[in-house]
Amino acid sequence: MMMVSHYDPNCSSLTISFLNLSRTTSPSVNLISECLVKPLHDLSPDANKPIIYFTPFELAYLNINYSQKGLLFAKPSPSENLHFSITDFLVKLQHTLSMTLTHFYPLAARLATQKQQSPPSSVIYIDPENIPGVKFVYAKSDANLSDVLNPVEVPLLVHSFFDLNDAINYDGHTLPLLSIQVTELTDGIFIGGSVNHLVADGTSFWHFMATWSEIFRSKDQDGCFISRPPVIKQRVHEGSDPIASIPYTHEDQFIERFKHRTQVKERFFHFSSGSVSRLKEKANIESNMNEISSLQAVCALIWRCVTRARRQGRNSETVCRLLVNNRRKMDPPLPHDYFGNLIGTVMEKVTVEDLLTHDLGWAALKLHEMVKNYDDESVKKWIGSWVENPVVHKMSGQIFSNAVHFGSSPRFDMYGCEFGLGKAVAARSGFVNKGDGKMTLYPGREGGGSMDVEVCLLPECMMDLECDEEFIGALNS
Repeated sequence: MMMVSHYDPNCSSLTISFLNLSRTTSPSVNLISECLVKPLHDLSPDANKPIIYFTPFELAYLNINYSQKGLLFAKPSPSENLHFSITDFLVKLQHTLSMTLTHFYPLAARLATQKQQSPPSSVIYIDPENIPGVKFVYAKSDANLSDVLNPVEVPLLVHSFFDLNDAINYDGHTLPLLSIQVTELTDGIFIGGSVNHLVADGTSFWHFMATWSEIFRSKDQDGCFISRPPVIKQRVHEGSDPIASIPYTHEDQFIERFKHRTQVKERFFHFSSGSVSRLKEKANIESNMNEISSLQAVCALIWRCVTRARRQGRNSETVCRLLVNNRRKMDPPLPHDYFGNLIGTVMEKVTVEDLLTHDLGWAALKLHEMVKNYDDESVKKWIGSWVENPVVHKMSGQIFSNAVHFGSSPRFDMYGCEFGLGKAVAARSGFVNKGDGKMTLYPGREGGGSMDVEVCLLPECMMDLECDEEFIGALNS
């Protein structure tokens, strides 16, 4: 794929065409214009916003790429809306984005670093006085909805619906902490967000998107009143220093721009509410339990079937990793609307023989116990360990062979974000932070407990998974 760019400094317009040289008929994406959007005004009673320091949960991931999630909408037809104008739509998006940033002002800021000599260390923070704004990009494509939805595998086209593809979290010192790209298709509109993962996890990002959609559809011209104001204040665990630092004085000591990307296939699999319910019931019956969740049952199934598709040796080990929302794990718990990145990771490791000779309930029970045992004490232990020995993870060290890693959540209300276009026809992600074994969870569009899972696997393993009897049987049940 070749990228051709043109920049006109007089009109602040940027055009980038993604051309597939092997297929001249492949759709292209042209970036038409970009600008920075700042908060509209200050709604807080105290104009002097405090500096926001990052916690160990966030500082450990300075090398991770931005998170990329977005929604695909059908463009209103003339019969539905005679007066729809993409120009007016973009103007309203920018204006309401500005209003939304009044509440979510950290997204419009940049990172800053204060270096300390004794002991040698760096404190990374958000300076609320430095608010350059959120990047807003408008792009056009000759693609249509079917180009995105109909291919069996996620087309490369989707990756060009997102900005800041090579940025890592540390780059937030100079790059926007959030970039919104609106791509106009012939019959659709894609709204994609690339957000710095130090500043927001999935819970916070979708809270922001829901608020933006709420303000977009609201008749309140000031955007002063929203149903769920974000909680933007730092609270660290009892006994830990409110200002965390890393033991480095230069970025070269800890930054790693990991360029290796395994050529994986990306495909969405849909679990209807009925198939999810039956998997949950099966897992609870087989484990003689009634506490295994729908999510644990689905993850256990995928873990088993992917492991089988990989044809690993029976005595080798296989790993399942789940992301956990630390807001609910801390005691007392943080509010659900706490804005930041409060993600934890839990991991279960078993032999391939144990995983495949036991039933679904056995695997689901392992995941259930793993999540249940991760509590406030576990969070305290992790924070204490990190403070004693601060570590910035390197992406090359995050690659686990024979592992499945589940990110995002089917509990996020993605389809509640409508922006006046009705319910989105699909949710999609960019190409960053992906590799063999990365699974991304989404709610099903029809709701009711249904789920979509984006599976990333090596081509030969994807082929075997698509033929796996247990997997296909669960999807079709």
